[in-house]
Amino acid sequence: MTLEEYIKLPHRWRWGGMGGDDCTTFCAGWVLARTGKDPAADLRGTYFDAEGAEAVLLAAGGVGTLVGAKLGALGFQRVQQPQDGDIGIVRALTGFDAGGLAVKDIPGIKFGPLWAVLSARGPMVKKLDWTGRAWRIV
Repeated sequence: MTLEEYIKLPHRWRWGGMGGDDCTTFCAGWVLARTGKDPAADLRGTYFDAEGAEAVLLAAGGVGTLVGAKLGALGFQRVQQPQDGDIGIVRALTGFDAGGLAVKDIPGIKFGPLWAVLSARGPMVKKLDWTGRAWRIV
């Protein structure tokens, strides 16, 4: 499956990667489709809302640490120049909170000069700020 085919699938937003995906399990789903390895296998179904997702991220030391640990455990290497299909941590608008715009670091999939991420409305491919952390998915 190509990345373009994966992005075009009918993705559905669901916390915890059961019956759909959230922003993190969306990227894990790409890894699974590409390699047959699911970096989120032990996380799927363990949280069901934003608070549960935040608890998982805090326990792991943050999204970058979580993603790095899960991908590293499967043998994927960190890279300095992400290529199409690689997973990276990007900064994205995730909604609004009491302070105004909520911007968070989330995983995304490199797609040309853009990044593919999952929003509540489905996959989006857009220009996002890369944080400098990425892993080669081969």
